[in-house]
Amino acid sequence: MNAPAAMDWSSANQQLLAAEFARLRALLDGSDALDERTRGAELRVAMSAPPAIDTLARMFELSDFERDLLLLVAGVEMDARLGPLCAQANGQAGRPWATFGLAMSLLPSAHWDAMVPSEPLRRWRLLEIDESAGLTVGRLRMDERVLHYLAGLNYLDQRLQPFLQPLPPAGLMCRAHAAISEAASASLQGDGAKPRVILLSGDDAQGQLDVAADIARRLGVALYCLRAADIPTTAHEQAALATLWQREAALLGSGLLIELRDDDGKTLERFTERLGGLLIIASRAPTPLDGENLTVERPDVPEQRRLWHEAMGPRCAELAPIIDSLAGQYRLGARRIASIAKRLGTQIDLAALHRACRADAPGMSELAQLIAPRAEWDDLVLPEAQRRVLQQIAVHTRHRLTVHHDWGFADKSSRGLGISTLFWGDSGTGKTLAAEVLANTLGLPLYRIDLSAVVSKYIGETEKNLRKVFDCAEELGAILLFDEADALFGKRSEVKDSHDRYANIEVSYLLQRMEAYRGLAILTTNHKAALDAAFARRLRFVVHFPFPDQAQREALWHGVFPPATPLQHLDYRKLANLSVPGGTISNIALAAAFLAAEAGTAVGMAHLLRAAHIEAGKRDKPISDAETRGWV
Repeated sequence: MNAPAAMDWSSANQQLLAAEFARLRALLDGSDALDERTRGAELRVAMSAPPAIDTLARMFELSDFERDLLLLVAGVEMDARLGPLCAQANGQAGRPWATFGLAMSLLPSAHWDAMVPSEPLRRWRLLEIDESAGLTVGRLRMDERVLHYLAGLNYLDQRLQPFLQPLPPAGLMCRAHAAISEAASASLQGDGAKPRVILLSGDDAQGQLDVAADIARRLGVALYCLRAADIPTTAHEQAALATLWQREAALLGSGLLIELRDDDGKTLERFTERLGGLLIIASRAPTPLDGENLTVERPDVPEQRRLWHEAMGPRCAELAPIIDSLAGQYRLGARRIASIAKRLGTQIDLAALHRACRADAPGMSELAQLIAPRAEWDDLVLPEAQRRVLQQIAVHTRHRLTVHHDWGFADKSSRGLGISTLFWGDSGTGKTLAAEVLANTLGLPLYRIDLSAVVSKYIGETEKNLRKVFDCAEELGAILLFDEADALFGKRSEVKDSHDRYANIEVSYLLQRMEAYRGLAILTTNHKAALDAAFARRLRFVVHFPFPDQAQREALWHGVFPPATPLQHLDYRKLANLSVPGGTISNIALAAAFLAAEAGTAVGMAHLLRAAHIEAGKRDKPISDAETRGWV
């Protein structure tokens, strides 16, 4: 018989199956099967890759009998002539299907343990049996997924599709991440290397996905992603999912990436013990599993700048100053940078770039309040020395990349690269207003931390909330404002009980995060002495907001009313005699405006006098006659 002409693999695979089914029909009707065996051998020689049945038998280590049994069950589904022959061999016309008893009597090299649950055919769910009718006469069925595979159709099992998503290939990658994936894949490809678990941890979740995808690419396998939250909790369901996946991993030549995000590590450990093949686990914190631990952190500032230049392509030269601002302000991974550059297209707009950088960042709505900064430098009434310090804070924030990285200061030490600042002084002297001015000047979002939401009586919850605050702030490039900071940054006390010990742990954790935070963090307090001394050593700037003198109070009165407010015969020199800070002046002005609106007149000295007494009543601090003499 002549060798078959060259044909595509799919057609050759179909013809080989037809030849195998013809061989089985010959066994069933007692005829000679030599021609079919010869035809099958010729087709194998002509095929560009092994047929599906041979690949399946090799992957699951099937014996010749198990292979023929699998073909017999598949043939009943795919060859209309095999079913009636099986019914005839079974001795019952109403049973046109394969049974184990028929296979034992018909197929060569038969062995009883082929249908033991621990053996490949049933362990990997290649075949199922109707046990209600008995082992030897029960109907054998083939899993639909396996049947399609034999026919040449290879796809992810539909039962797994709701849980698994194919991981797209890595695009733009930072150099450190590429080096990690190269080293990991080389280790896995080493001589005699056995598949093992790769554990990725760190703060760059998207970077971990890119590293995992690049490892899979280098190994020549596809990679599917499973969220740890979707892993069932019962042992039976876990075993079923693990078995199904292991079969898919073999059929598809795939690996598995499990994304662990604050899930139950014990559940994950039980599940991964059942898995083989390439397994990668991505999590923020290191997991207590056996495997190769690799840390994937967000790229540093110089690397972010390089990624921005690569992502922007020909536009990078004209965008260099903007790119420096973005790299110094945000902590973005390569995937986010590539996505933003692609999304904006040809737009060259700093505001649009900033909005895009913040768009996908997690919010802090539960733990912090976003303040829309409107105040400008002219709204600040402070001594010149304090204004110069505030301007220096803006300079340090704006030029972090140049000094720390281009000029090498970051190489000296990785600590203290953030700008921790203390604003202290009496209430109402302009501390929060100064934070607004800095945010407005720098174009950064300003978040005031809600201490009631951050501080928890439960052990470990305060640290968890603070970690979320700092992590979100780094992604947003935000200024953090810890108002009334002495409530959170107070002095550590002598440990007398467990409460003192955990309170001190919270303060110690804050010290670490404040030192590691690379943005601008502002602490405000009325009582500087109440702060822990360790914080003072870590502060780059300390700004005292003094109680305003008479000249400063007069300036505050001049600027407190919006231009649209109707005013009538205000004597700012006399108003400045009232010894109150700027915050109180704002409250009095607002209250007087409502009094005037109710009276239908412009704001006058009488309204201000009445409002001043109302404000003094709130503070339980009466106003002296000398302060308001001559107002009306």
